[in-house]
Parts: sequence; C-alpha cells; structure tokens
Amino acid sequence: MENLDSKVATPKGWGAISAKGFLGSGIKTEVLSGLTVALALVPEAVAFAIIAGVNPLVGLYAAFMVGLLASLFGGRPGMISGATGAMAVVMVHLVSEHGVEFLFATVVLTGLIQIAVGLLRLGKFIRIVPHPVMLGFVNGLAIVIFLAQLSQFKVDDGQGGQVWLSGTPMLVFLGFIAMTMGIMFFLPKLTKAFPSALAGILVVSVLVIGFNIDTKTVGDIASIKGGFPSFHPISVPFDLTTLKIILPYAFILAAVGLIESLLTLTLIDEMTDTRGRGNRECVGQGIANSVTGLFGGMGGCAMIGQSMININSGGRGRLSGVAAALFLLAFILFGSDLIEKIPMAALVGVMFMVVIATFEWSSFRILKKTPPKDAFVLVLVSGVTVLTDLALAVIVGVIVSALIFAWEHARHLHVIKRDDPDGSRVYELNGPLFFGCINEFRDFFDPANDPDDVVIEFRNSRVVDHSAIEAIDSLAEKYRQAGKTLHLRHLSEDCRLLLHKAGDMVEVNVLEDPEYFVADDELA
Repeated sequence: MENLDSKVATPKGWGAISAKGFLGSGIKTEVLSGLTVALALVPEAVAFAIIAGVNPLVGLYAAFMVGLLASLFGGRPGMISGATGAMAVVMVHLVSEHGVEFLFATVVLTGLIQIAVGLLRLGKFIRIVPHPVMLGFVNGLAIVIFLAQLSQFKVDDGQGGQVWLSGTPMLVFLGFIAMTMGIMFFLPKLTKAFPSALAGILVVSVLVIGFNIDTKTVGDIASIKGGFPSFHPISVPFDLTTLKIILPYAFILAAVGLIESLLTLTLIDEMTDTRGRGNRECVGQGIANSVTGLFGGMGGCAMIGQSMININSGGRGRLSGVAAALFLLAFILFGSDLIEKIPMAALVGVMFMVVIATFEWSSFRILKKTPPKDAFVLVLVSGVTVLTDLALAVIVGVIVSALIFAWEHARHLHVIKRDDPDGSRVYELNGPLFFGCINEFRDFFDPANDPDDVVIEFRNSRVVDHSAIEAIDSLAEKYRQAGKTLHLRHLSEDCRLLLHKAGDMVEVNVLEDPEYFVADDELA
C-alpha cells in the first residue's frame, strides 16, 4: 500500500519544516523559479498598491514580507503570496476615508483573525466548496488576470489620462509579448533545466536594452527604489471608535484572504498531487499579515498567477517563495535601476501564458456533459468573480449550490404507508426530513381518518433541522386534537439528541427498539 505521508506536502505539526519541503525540486530550480516570480511580482504589487490608494512601496513591502513569512510558516510549499487585487479593492474606501495608518492597524487585526481561524481549525470548511464553484473560481480568476494586463496597453496622454497604444508602439509591444510567449511554449520542449518564463523575460529585456528599443518598461509605472522596511508602530488611537472602524474591514479582508489562499492551495494540491495543510496556511497567512502591518505593508494573501508561474517553473518547496521575497527586496534596495528597464511586454507575455495555463479549457467540453445546475453554477461563479470579487463569487456559488441541493433532495422524500396487525398505521419515511420538504411531509398524513395509533418509521430517514422538528410537533398536535397518538420509531442517536435539545417543544412518543442499530457517523 502506498505510504500516505508521501502525499503530504509538510510533516505534521505547526512548526515542522522538513528539508524536502523547504528545498523542493532542488536549490538551483527553486532559486531560479523564485527569481522569475519576483520579476512578475513587481508590476503586480505596484498596480495593487495604486488600486488601494497607497504608495507603491507599501505594496512592494507587502509583497516581500507576506511572501517571505507565508512561505516559511504557511501550509503549502510552492505557493506564492503577496499583495493582491482582491484585498486591494476592499482597502480603497478605508484608505480614502480614514488614511493609511488605519489600513496598517486593520492589516494587523486581519492577521490576528486569520491566526484564530487556523487555531480553531476552521480551514477545513474549504471542503464544502463544490467542484463547479472551483472551476468557476479558476476560470473567473484567469479572466481577471487577463483583463488586468490590458492596462499595460495604455500610456499617459500627457493630460492626466491614458490612451491605447497604436501604430508602431503597439506592434512592437505585441511582438515582444508574442516572443515571450513563444519562448515559454517552445523552450520546455528542448530543455527544462532553465525556467522558460525567466528565459523569455531575459531574452526580451536584452533585446530592448541592447538595441535601445522604445517600449513601455517597469519604470514607466512607478519607481521601485526604497530602503529596508522598518518597524512602523500603530499610530491610531486604541479605543472603541477605532475598533468600530477597522473591525468590519478586518473581517472582510481576513475572509477574502483566506478564501483566495485556501482555494489556491487546493488548486496547487491537484496540480502537484500533494496535500497542503489548510489550517496551517490560515496561521501562516495571519502571521504574515500581522507582521506586515507593523512594518508599513498593505497585507496580502496567496496569488494564483504567481503561484502558477512558480509551479510551472519547477518551484515545489518553500525555498522558491523565500527566494522570490528576497529577490524582490534586493530589487528594492539595489537593483531598481535595472529592474525598471525590464519591458512590460515580457511580463505581460508571462501573465498571458499564466492565463492560458490557469483557465480550465476542458470546462467548455464538460459543460455539455454535466447537469445543467452544475453548468449554471460554473458560469455564475466565473461571472461574479469578474464583475465583483473572488470572495463574493465563492460565497454566492456555495449558497446557490446548497439551495439547488436542498431543492433536489426535497423531492426525494417519499412515504410507504401500511397497516400493522395490531391496528396501528405505519408511515415509513424514505429520505431526509428538512426545511425543503416540510410541505410534502405534512401532506402524507391524514389525522382525521387515521387509526388511534400512528407510527412514523425513521429507519430510512433523518430529522435534519429545526424546521423538521417544528413539522413533527405540529403534526403531533393535530393527532392529539383528534384524540390519537403519534409515535416515532427508529430514530438515530443524532436525531434523538436534536429532539432532546428541543425540550418540551416536541411531545411525541419515541419507540425504543433494542435490536435496531444505527451506524455511527464518527466511524464512517
């Protein structure tokens, strides 16, 4: 039998970091992969900082610190974290209304909430996300990444606005994008010793710099030169007024960050055939955000685009994420002049290849083969992701899937009616009894014409929720008013516990059957 531990990305325990989990595919591959990721992180971090309304260095510091700490303490080796657009859009209103200092305090509180979620082991609830929602999340995020690159096809018009590239500049830009994508596509067919994304960036950069070709570069977005991030103590009042301001934002940011991180973790698990640790990832993200807020960063979470670049470049261990963060810091401290000369076309080409690799093209094929409800959820989640944000899309997808599930199972309840030799009438329920099928349940019974003793057989049914308890109590009251007795038989232990918690609300006779045994859910 295959050893299960070989499928686990990290050893058990919050603090354990194995040599294999750290080094992954080997030092050379991990470091080169980290360098590729760092180059792709620069424009993303700057863009997300601008979206949030803060200085670009605030985004770069977040990318460095969140990336470093999440790689060290998180539960998914090979996953890249940093400043993200999903969290940036939540920060805009907070920064504009209350200032950047309140943002830093909110990021610290966000981290503490995420740590609490991990310690309470709530990360496991990511399992309730259905597969169609996962497909919708992946496809929607791929579209979002693609749309985010379109802004790079614009330049300042000199009057405070932007215009699309046209003529020769557009042809040059498109040509270098195509060259980067071509290198990334064909190089792995020749050799996998060098990351194809890094090769594409280097080749295009050498051509642009060597021939002094006029095209848009990283420096045209913003300067990335800065110093080492220093401790930035929270400078907002520690009172209830502050808490009322930052707490709602902190909960939203924590939810957005964990949803995106855990879904990205699940995606990488499937790609690498390993298993990350969701609860540990929650704690790692929390540590990263809390520390980042104390050093003047905007916080962040897992980045699916950069994670895909890392995985496709061979990065499998924590070293790739650590290397990416350290390279990014080196760019800020020492290499800003060189990094600012990198053509944006090369980075856009890399991200376009990420879009192609991320999008589940098979979903077009399976749409015709899957049930209409699953196809609807897939398209819905993709659309909501593009139009709003990831967290809302996933929540909508889960709720819609749950409602569809409830609607379908409401039709699965049916009853077999028979009369026993002792004169009692037995209604044998088949299917769960819950809020979705209460009306059908009531219609099965006839208190006016039934005999004096009526038994509801629960051998093949379960009492699921409060609505079911209320329906049973209402039915029992009708039988009492008719001078008859209602009995419940073969209730499972969890159903009996539910009735017991209801107290005096349900006054019916529960029939014992010592020869009947119910499977224990804990052993299933």
